Amino acid sequence: MLKERNGSFSLVLERPFSPFPIEELLSMDYLDILFNRGHVPVATWSKTLVASVLQGSNESSGNSGFVVFSSKFLVSRAWKMLTCQNGNGHPLVQVNTFPPPLTHLVCISAEEDSTDAEWAHGSFPLGEYTKAIDRSKGEIYYNHSLGMQYSKITEQLYVGSCIQTETDVEALSSLGITAVLNFQSPIEAENWGINSNSIKERCQKCNILMINYPIREGDSFDMRKKLPFSVGLLLRLLKKNHRVFVTCTSGFDRSPACVIAYLHWMMDTSLNAAYNFVTGLHTCRPNRPAIAWATWDLIAMVDKDRHDRPATHAVIFVWNGQEGEDVCLVGDFTGNWKDPIKAVHKGGPRYEIDIRLPQGKYYYKYIVNGQWRHSTTSPTERDDSGNVNNIIIIGDTASVRPSVQQHKKDANIVKVIERQLTENERFMLAKAARCIAFSICPIRLVPK
Repeated sequence: MLKERNGSFSLVLERPFSPFPIEELLSMDYLDILFNRGHVPVATWSKTLVASVLQGSNESSGNSGFVVFSSKFLVSRAWKMLTCQNGNGHPLVQVNTFPPPLTHLVCISAEEDSTDAEWAHGSFPLGEYTKAIDRSKGEIYYNHSLGMQYSKITEQLYVGSCIQTETDVEALSSLGITAVLNFQSPIEAENWGINSNSIKERCQKCNILMINYPIREGDSFDMRKKLPFSVGLLLRLLKKNHRVFVTCTSGFDRSPACVIAYLHWMMDTSLNAAYNFVTGLHTCRPNRPAIAWATWDLIAMVDKDRHDRPATHAVIFVWNGQEGEDVCLVGDFTGNWKDPIKAVHKGGPRYEIDIRLPQGKYYYKYIVNGQWRHSTTSPTERDDSGNVNNIIIIGDTASVRPSVQQHKKDANIVKVIERQLTENERFMLAKAARCIAFSICPIRLVPK
């Protein structure tokens, strides 16, 4: 944004997670702003942005623009500016006034382009922003300054936030921890100011095995694809009688998701019971749909008759045509192409059909005003007779070497269904999860 020196717009620079009411910012002192990282905007503008003069303004068009930036990509210099600048190891504190380093912080954060950075941008009415604030009440926020936080799940299993110092390693050793399963990436550790090398050395001295398997923070698809291997690693460590600490940066998402999936897949606990058990012991908000997606991916490894079992996903088929058309959907799932389903007109050119389907691969087409047509906004494939049909692949198959490539863009919307598993599905889930675990070398803890 600093490169855009022309034109007027509103801008909010905000730390990650849920938003925070702009109108309440000035009622807080700067100490609150520093140590409530994750839900406080650090600066707002509504004027032409000039890098050398970052100031507030009362000018407003009634809309609030926003840019949300994940602090894990802050360079280490910027992080130090934010937390410790007076030479005595204490943060700069100045009531209701931003200290001078903040301007440099914004510049440093923006001057280096990162292909890994996660940005979101757009605009919305200020009233909608206020409503979003109300909806976000009760959200949890990560406070790095509190240090490592952890909870005991079972005698052999602990879960928590990232190891920040060598003292944290010693604390884990005193608990009897003999292995750490860490989902934090090296970039995250560096940007939070964590010395990974010193922590690794301290783990070696304390006879703690450190296993690093990075999962992208906030990336539901990456978690879904990597969760089966993560749970396989955890099972291997527990089978070797390790007491394991499962960790990620905040301890809110990736690490508890792995523990919940372990209880669900390996201990034959329902997803709902496993989720409630872990969240009851440890403050967290893991990605429940990602666990459900990964569950069906695992079952797909050993399920040979996918189309004959209960639905696993809810699909919204979308046809974008012209207003006033008569649109129906036919395919493998409509009585073998014999029973068309009439689409619902949603306004303008958009028509939708809601269907619940088991995981698998399906061919389909649309009948528009009596003519058989395929959608140009969804993937297509020729069948054995040379006909061009639309194709949809619902779900995927889990693997010990997961591919994190996203599927082709599709106008259709697929959502996972979380439901009680049948007895046969429970058996297939346990079998598939153990197949993944047994595909991991017990010595090197990598795929065989």
